Amino acid sequence: MTALGAAITETILLQYGHSAFLSRLSDPFWFQAFGAVMGMDWHSSGITTSVLGALKRGLNPRAHELGLFICGGRGKHSQRTPDELRAVAAKEGFDADTLVRTSRLTARVDNNAIADGFQLYLHSFVLARNGEWAVVQQGLNDATGMARRYHWHSAAVKSFTLQPHTGIVGESQGEIVNLVDAAAEPAQGALLTMARESPERTLAEARRYVAPRHHDVRAGDVDLKRLGAVLALAHEREIGDFASLLLVEKLGPRTLQSMALIAEVVHGTPARFSDPARFSFAHGGKDGHPFPVPLKTYDESIGVLRGALDGAKLGDRDKIDGLARLQRFTQAVERRLAPEANFDAALAHERAISKSLGGRTVFDGRKRGKGPAQLELF
Repeated sequence: MTALGAAITETILLQYGHSAFLSRLSDPFWFQAFGAVMGMDWHSSGITTSVLGALKRGLNPRAHELGLFICGGRGKHSQRTPDELRAVAAKEGFDADTLVRTSRLTARVDNNAIADGFQLYLHSFVLARNGEWAVVQQGLNDATGMARRYHWHSAAVKSFTLQPHTGIVGESQGEIVNLVDAAAEPAQGALLTMARESPERTLAEARRYVAPRHHDVRAGDVDLKRLGAVLALAHEREIGDFASLLLVEKLGPRTLQSMALIAEVVHGTPARFSDPARFSFAHGGKDGHPFPVPLKTYDESIGVLRGALDGAKLGDRDKIDGLARLQRFTQAVERRLAPEANFDAALAHERAISKSLGGRTVFDGRKRGKGPAQLELF
């Protein structure tokens, strides 16, 4: 995950720049799709910790080269965020006090100004050399065992007290008090005068993205037309041969399937990530949903990306630009040729070839216990 996440990030930085990557990171649905492509369980709260942890491990050793710095993390790592930001500021010439204040403000808003029953346990602050930042935080509701994730991007923050988030995601658990929602300005005013009189209303229900609680991937979770295009690309020979040519690689059908989904994560527009479960058809899920992670394909995907990046650094952009061509071609197939995917058949095929591709899950080699906690969102 560290190698693949770093390669995808570097590709986005090379093609679109730091601002575009931070914008993607602050999009809850893109984030979920990104984690699914990396082989994480599409539905568990662990996707947040794992994705951010993998990026921190993969990118921070090259932070000065890439101009991207990832601070904080889960638990005790979140408490180190101020010190990590000060260290970055000292090397890069940022105002340390401003960065630390920003980090603390985002945490206080999500912990205190949004009364939703969730206590933050993860805080990641991603800073670019151009001064832009993104924050991803996650909270846990001890009573329900569910998690909620909060996304920020500096470009979208006009005020820390007025609709500052790019997204808040988690299963709806009833009415909450969100004092930074646009509708809560009267409540903010009431709080400022609380010494004289108690506020009579602090009403605002946060916008929430809601999706099913089941953990396994089902046909209803996936846009079958979009998945159908990817499967046609991989398994219909003439289409697949042309797609491989666009990427300037001689790829087998299974790797081409993964690369088509990776290309969409790199180049797709926000509307393309409304069904993040579809991206688990790139590399499966570590819990075996929808199928075990095909390690051979995973390694080949990393190899293709690394080869494209290395070539681009030497001035040969054919392979790196091939990702964009592949993404455009996949959408053309979707519009003109591809039928809806036969979800059950696609799933059966993946499970049938799993062993030949080195399919693995976290349960291999140990007794299967209870499934992962249903902590997250979709």
